[in-house]
Amino acid sequence: MTRKHGPVLIELDEEEAQGASPADAPPVPDLDAAGAEGRAMQTVATLAARRGGRLAAWFWGLVLAFVAAAVSVAAWDFVMRLIDRAPVLGWALAAVGAAILLLLAAIVVREAAAIARLGRIDRLHREADAALSGQDLEAARRVLKSLEELYARRPDTEWARARLAEREAEVLDADALLGLAEAELLAPLDAAARREIEAAARQVAAITAIVPLALADVIGALTANTRMIRRIADIYGGRSGTLGSLRLLRAVFTHLVATGAVAVGDDMLSSIAGGGLVSRLSRRFGEGVVNGALTARVGVAALEVCRPLPFRRLSRPSVSSIVKRALTGLFASPR
Repeated sequence: MTRKHGPVLIELDEEEAQGASPADAPPVPDLDAAGAEGRAMQTVATLAARRGGRLAAWFWGLVLAFVAAAVSVAAWDFVMRLIDRAPVLGWALAAVGAAILLLLAAIVVREAAAIARLGRIDRLHREADAALSGQDLEAARRVLKSLEELYARRPDTEWARARLAEREAEVLDADALLGLAEAELLAPLDAAARREIEAAARQVAAITAIVPLALADVIGALTANTRMIRRIADIYGGRSGTLGSLRLLRAVFTHLVATGAVAVGDDMLSSIAGGGLVSRLSRRFGEGVVNGALTARVGVAALEVCRPLPFRRLSRPSVSSIVKRALTGLFASPR
């Protein structure tokens, strides 16, 4: 006996019978809006603060020495053979080689002078700390004299140095004397350094937000931070060269990594429009804002390292205020 199958009737509830509306569908989660961490700046900090081992340093030093010796011998043999074949051309090439060596020696001397200037500022900072902690007026006067010698060839500090020379004899307290030097001589330099920090933070934020490639934003952040630190050193009289800039970059980032200042915390989010801006923007824009804020932290640390006097009378620049001034109008918050 064959059983016939008829249509099956399925009864639906009244709400289901009306059909589902697209407006009732749950929103698609925005995966890009979460997790702004400033990875580009944290990668830059890790790379800049990393120190190679002693064995690696010896290895690369020997490799460079071997390559330099091989290139020198090959160039010498080439010039000598060319002199035998074509004396005029050979001696002309020998003169070019001698000029290259002279330029290389000049670069080495300039780099050594740049490192010495950075060491001078660091030593001046330590002497000022010692004079303030011991309230030593004579030590403070020596620091002031060294400070005036440091900026003696700076036309932009001529008026400030003249005012300082007029008033320093009236001050009989170490704290007040160095505070006077800080207010008269370093206040304009602090303002210039702050503008450099704001420009670098704005540039890093824009690069991170616009450039979609991860490696590109790391390179952009590293370049902007290196240039910012070098300019801050120039403002305070360091005038660091290439090796000096790399050494200063490592010192700044080593300090930041050791203190955990390159991590994104509640204070960082509160400095960026109360933390709401990052959560409302896409991931790229959020990363840009956080990377800009981390660049501001690096700039403030570089300012403290390059400044010849510690902050006493004047207040230390606030990262929050720098970020707000640098990024105001760069990213328009959605309505």
